[in-house]
Amino acid sequence: MAEGGNVSPYEEALDALSSLITKRSRADKSNKGDRFDVLYDYIKMLDLEDAISQMKVIHVAGTKGKGSTCTFTESILRNCGFHTGLFTSPHLIDVRERFRLDGLDICEEKFLAYFWWCFDRLKEKTNEDIPMPTYFRFLALLAFKIFAAEQVDVAILEVGLGGKFDATNVVQAPVVCGISSLGYDHMEILGNTLGEIAGEKAGIFKHGIPAFTVPQPDEAMRVLEEKASQLDVNLQVVPPLDDNLLNGQKLGLEGEHQYLNASLAIALCSTWLQRTGHSEVTYLGYANPLPEEFIKGVTTANLQGRAQIVPDPYINTERPGDLVFYFDGAHSPESMEVCAKWFSIAIKEDSQQQILSYQPQGSSQSSQEWIQRHLDRRAGKNSAQILLFNCMTVRDPNVLLPSLMKICASHGVNFKKALFVPNISVYYKVGSHSLPPTDSQVDLSWQFTLQRVWENLMQTNKGDDKSTVAVDEDLKLDKEMCARNGENSAVFDSLPLAIKWLRDSVQQNKSIRLQVLVTGSLHLVGDVLRIIKK
Repeated sequence: MAEGGNVSPYEEALDALSSLITKRSRADKSNKGDRFDVLYDYIKMLDLEDAISQMKVIHVAGTKGKGSTCTFTESILRNCGFHTGLFTSPHLIDVRERFRLDGLDICEEKFLAYFWWCFDRLKEKTNEDIPMPTYFRFLALLAFKIFAAEQVDVAILEVGLGGKFDATNVVQAPVVCGISSLGYDHMEILGNTLGEIAGEKAGIFKHGIPAFTVPQPDEAMRVLEEKASQLDVNLQVVPPLDDNLLNGQKLGLEGEHQYLNASLAIALCSTWLQRTGHSEVTYLGYANPLPEEFIKGVTTANLQGRAQIVPDPYINTERPGDLVFYFDGAHSPESMEVCAKWFSIAIKEDSQQQILSYQPQGSSQSSQEWIQRHLDRRAGKNSAQILLFNCMTVRDPNVLLPSLMKICASHGVNFKKALFVPNISVYYKVGSHSLPPTDSQVDLSWQFTLQRVWENLMQTNKGDDKSTVAVDEDLKLDKEMCARNGENSAVFDSLPLAIKWLRDSVQQNKSIRLQVLVTGSLHLVGDVLRIIKK
């Protein structure tokens, strides 16, 4: 490893990782499967064959909800006393988020040790016929190395994309498989029908290995059942979790859809426990009470960037809650509907529990006094909902944005301004020092397209929103601050500029509160979290 001047050892590793990112589109049709078999060559180079074959794996694919399902699953088994390894994607702030040991991101020291062990060995052994693995494949191989070296009791693997040709699918004998809700996403790679998409996801089924799924559209369910039948897989469909089983507690992840993901996780854990000989803690059916460990698992699970509410810590603590970010990485039509419902309900609830979470640590006044003062101060304010949005160019804003606007409007929530920004993350880099130079000319053509879609929607759906005039007077936008200012929207050259405008608006106008929905892209969610948590 060469010395990198002022570059830290961690950033040096991220530079090496960045070198594995290909600029070729994932949708390149000429690479179906992209030489999937070469993964077994990498595994041999890393001496991981035996370790992977002995790993007690839970493998989960799906269009939406697979990350939540894996999070619930890990939390349940950790609360049952097992040493857990969880591999998920993408990361929001730091690549180490993808590798969790006992519920925590892998520490920097261990990450560096395992990273260079894998990277250097592959560099030494690969050649023109078997080149270095691509970015995601390397991360999956690294996960296997980490979980083998750390001797986890259970490895929970979230499929990155599809299933059949995903790097995680080198596992030949998982203990149990799960398929979360299926819908239209990554059609440029997985197919244009739900049946084709279901076929790719069902690629994780293995002969005789039990599998679970949630209720699916008929077309998708037919394909899943057909694939299961061909492989002698006992495929069971789980109903949503009955919240009466939670002893009055709430799921750790917000949203009605999470009752389905939690139910899938419970089925996966129960089967894993049975098949690995741990009958001391198990759950036999929906009529029985949930074990205490299962309840604790699903009620304490947490996942960044999904239905997550974060007050901006930058705002003076005398005025907490005047700028609040609502994060949801929704980027498919179905998940956008779920996001819109969650946001609409969340800002209306704005419950005392949420207010209490804003209270400064070490405050000498009682919680009740603090809440009452907060409510009294808030009563004279105008609340404005702002949309902060970006999505990948393979997404269709003519589907995502109308769905978001319509569902929010049906709950009485109308956005006062939509802000469109490019992601900070450079497509071919990971690491904080790999950001684009500030003087570079950013291509905003896609953001202008998103803005046009929004302005057309606003013109078509003009409602009689009495609060608009009062709030809009407080939301003036200096033309020099943004690249293009529309009647109902603005395009900013960069995300930090958009955040600055939000903060300035709140600081300069004591009469408004801003509730900002950040959605459309998990990369955008991660970028905003990185800025406000600094």
